[in-house]
Amino acid sequence: MTAIPQDVLERAVDLALEEDAALGDLTSRLTVDATTRARASALAKSGLVVAGLEPFAAAFRRVDPTVAVEPLVVDGDRAKPGDVLARVEGPARSLLAAERVALNFLQRLSGVATLTRQYVDAVPAGCPTRILDTRKTTPGLRAFERHAVRCGGGVNHRSDLAGGILIKDNHIAACGGSVAEAVRRALAGAGPTQQVEVEVATLEQLAEALGAGARAVLLDNMTPALVAEAVKRTAGRAALEVSGGVRLEQVAEFARTGVDFISVGALTHSAAAADVSLELELLP
Repeated sequence: MTAIPQDVLERAVDLALEEDAALGDLTSRLTVDATTRARASALAKSGLVVAGLEPFAAAFRRVDPTVAVEPLVVDGDRAKPGDVLARVEGPARSLLAAERVALNFLQRLSGVATLTRQYVDAVPAGCPTRILDTRKTTPGLRAFERHAVRCGGGVNHRSDLAGGILIKDNHIAACGGSVAEAVRRALAGAGPTQQVEVEVATLEQLAEALGAGARAVLLDNMTPALVAEAVKRTAGRAALEVSGGVRLEQVAEFARTGVDFISVGALTHSAAAADVSLELELLP
């Protein structure tokens, strides 16, 4: 599984630690002796899919390089309530200073991975449909949340505006309202390996897109019945992606239409944080 780029990881963790004033922890400095050492365990309080162990560990190490971090699972593993995900050991002040930031990353990303896994598991056996994320990510944390989606078994869509050509409804409006014209313009300027995908809301627009040469089409806010008809009319000429507020209970019905992808913004914009706590014990 592709890791989060190191420079991106360190920049985001440093920003989070600065935001929390981790190096100015007044409470720990006033109540905990500088020589006190401790061990702490990251404990799953609910069932979850693990993601975020890298930034979890980095938060402690950026506060204090002497802190030892021992992951007991790997990103992508399923955990049960009571499972210990990682242990950290070092000066108690350092553990306390990094605790909140470390848990924020681990809880947030495990939440994304857990929700993604629920969507992936909702695809019926034998259906080739894959679950995609979107660009509806937390500003500054896209690489982290895309990693969490992969941990949950999902597939990443384009990473950014330079990562692919996706003609949305506002692009179509801005170039005169014609799906076919928008596709033709994109194909004329696209590189030989760049795929052009276009969003459509009706079967008529689908016909326009296919006629203009689109090889990937996003079916926006269509019912399962319309999607099934779109799959039939497309007949394999283009990859088809369902999008538009797809709920977990709808996944199986959409997947059975034979669509290639279901993209779900909720994976990253609405995932609830997983329940993980840090239990601390003093060392002799």
